[in-house]
Amino acid sequence: MKRLILTLFIVSISSLAFAQWGEEEMSDKPTFRDRIFTGGGFGLSFSTYYNYFSLSPIIGYKITPKFVGGIGLQYQHYQYKTNPSISTNNYGGSVFLRYKIFAPFFLHTEYEYLNYQFNERDRKGFSSLMAGGGLFQPIGRKAGIFVMALYNFSYQGSNSLYSIYNSPLVLRAGITVGF
Repeated sequence: MKRLILTLFIVSISSLAFAQWGEEEMSDKPTFRDRIFTGGGFGLSFSTYYNYFSLSPIIGYKITPKFVGGIGLQYQHYQYKTNPSISTNNYGGSVFLRYKIFAPFFLHTEYEYLNYQFNERDRKGFSSLMAGGGLFQPIGRKAGIFVMALYNFSYQGSNSLYSIYNSPLVLRAGITVGF
């Protein structure tokens, strides 16, 4: 996954010179539909220890041409290749705000809640407050790829008995339509 994020980051940086970003102007009275955008992320990972699948759709609302807010859902499935095999499912949601500083950079803040399954019986809820920034590389007029790095201010350390993140740094990449 880290290689995929790094590759997307390098592609975004190297193609900035060719981007046709522009600041899209909203009409004086944009419709509700003009202000809505969707997108999200998708993840797959396979190893000798586990298989991983994730899906994280988002929907947002353009408050101004540079400032947006939205919500996201998250689902993760782990299949551990142990004896006996263990399968876990994690789910949750988030609310976020993004502000375009200048093309292609944006600031991002987010509150996330995940219900995390540690084994076949134990579940625990986690709240995370994260902030950081990222890059948005347009693909056409209304879509693009984003890469962002967030700092998890709620990180409790990897030595915690129940820790869902291995580091306070959270890297994400995905596709957005309408932002």
